Amino acid sequence: MPVARRFDWTQWLFPGPRRTFTEAELARVGPQRWSLGIDCYVYSNVVVLVVLFYKFLPAMVATAVLVVALAAAAAGLGVGRWLWRRPTRARFNLASLGAGLLAAMVPILMVNAGHKSLMRDTMPLLAGGLAVMLSSWWFLTIYRSQQLENRLRELDEQQQRVAMAQRLAAAQIQPHFLFNTLASLQHWVDTQDARGGPLLRSLTRYLRATLPMFEHDRLPVAQELQIVRSYLDIMQARLGARLTWTVDSTTVPDPVLIQATLPPGTLLTLAENAITHGIEPSLRGGHIAVTLSLTQDSRWLRLEVQDSGAGLVSGACDGVGLHNTRERLAAQSGGAAQMGLEAATPGCLAWIEWPLAEPVVGQAAVPETPRSAAPEPPPVHDLKTRQEDLRP
Repeated sequence: MPVARRFDWTQWLFPGPRRTFTEAELARVGPQRWSLGIDCYVYSNVVVLVVLFYKFLPAMVATAVLVVALAAAAAGLGVGRWLWRRPTRARFNLASLGAGLLAAMVPILMVNAGHKSLMRDTMPLLAGGLAVMLSSWWFLTIYRSQQLENRLRELDEQQQRVAMAQRLAAAQIQPHFLFNTLASLQHWVDTQDARGGPLLRSLTRYLRATLPMFEHDRLPVAQELQIVRSYLDIMQARLGARLTWTVDSTTVPDPVLIQATLPPGTLLTLAENAITHGIEPSLRGGHIAVTLSLTQDSRWLRLEVQDSGAGLVSGACDGVGLHNTRERLAAQSGGAAQMGLEAATPGCLAWIEWPLAEPVVGQAAVPETPRSAAPEPPPVHDLKTRQEDLRP
């Protein structure tokens, strides 16, 4: 049963939101600009209210009241922006106290100046304006506080979804891939096949790298490449002549590969799906090319995994792996990263464009011979099509 809320009597003495946001929380929410529509709305209402009092005031006095009212509205909007940046009870009550003291001084000054009758005529406007201003500040403070709370809650939920996606990705390191690899390894050991030793070393490197990698939010691209190489080594040992592969990062400077980080398992997911849905379904096998490059403005790192296996069919949709990968990329790049899956001739091309923290300037790539398990076979044109679906 929900607990009934107790009456908060402190709101009568010290109104405003209870929660105080830290600098870290405000920075996490990010800048949310003040809307100019609020200014236009307030100024238009002030003009309307003053016009309604024109028939009760002399023309010169009404003009002065209009100018003063607009100046007060500008000051009130300034306080509103101040409260918007940090909505706290202390700030709201300080602003309310200051506005009340200023409003109390106006009739006193008018009486001392001998304008007692004018004071009586303008008191309704002054009191109504003060009440509207204080109510607006109170509403703005409460609304802004709730907005920040909702945004922080949304970010927390998004972070939880990303963490869940990472745990799911860790659980999706294809069990059948491991079982099949271990079965092949056992058979080769029993038959004293020379391929058993290299396969065991590749599997050890792969497991040592992949099992702890999902404990981190990000993984350097260079480490991700090593994992992909170990995985392709294993699959090449299993599939033999049906699979060839290359990894080419020669156009990307080594410092970029070390400093740039991705959600763990991002590139591995694309390589696994190229094998599972591109190479394995094809009787003739194919070639997988992993290519890294920088865009022309050197602000983006482009990662491509292209296979010459079975292609895509029209109307295909994202599978679980693609969906999780897209969500993790979007969450950890603020929605800037892009990912796509396209038909190639032959096969399929999966690509990711990841924003770099700083553009790469004045650095030339160190030439490196692309790693390859075997020469690339000629293109195959009579392959089957496949669904755009990542690992189940």
